[in-house]
Amino acid sequence: MIIVKRIYEKPGQGDGIRVLVDRLWPRGLKKENVKIDFWMKDIAPSNELRKWFGHKEERWEEFKKRYIKELENRGGLIRELKKMGKDRCITLLYAAKDTRNNNAQVLLEFINRG
Repeated sequence: MIIVKRIYEKPGQGDGIRVLVDRLWPRGLKKENVKIDFWMKDIAPSNELRKWFGHKEERWEEFKKRYIKELENRGGLIRELKKMGKDRCITLLYAAKDTRNNNAQVLLEFINRG
């Protein structure tokens, strides 16, 4: 099972393996104070796509399409995530304020359909 959670939320017992899926480290958090097991920067949207999107709602659908194209070229990382979650829960962590329109949600959708 794979779930999505904002990194600023308190860790839960059911989180399993906690994987940060953002390219940049979350603002205001110290690495030594955050419970993560892996930081998969390379599965996050490219810097170019991230900057273009800028969390502008009107760009969401196009962002999704472009990010899915990027994910199609990251099969090794997707397989790695699936393998990690074979016998336990994985929590995909993200920092964006928008809990619905963020890269972790797109990644979850991409993993679940493949």
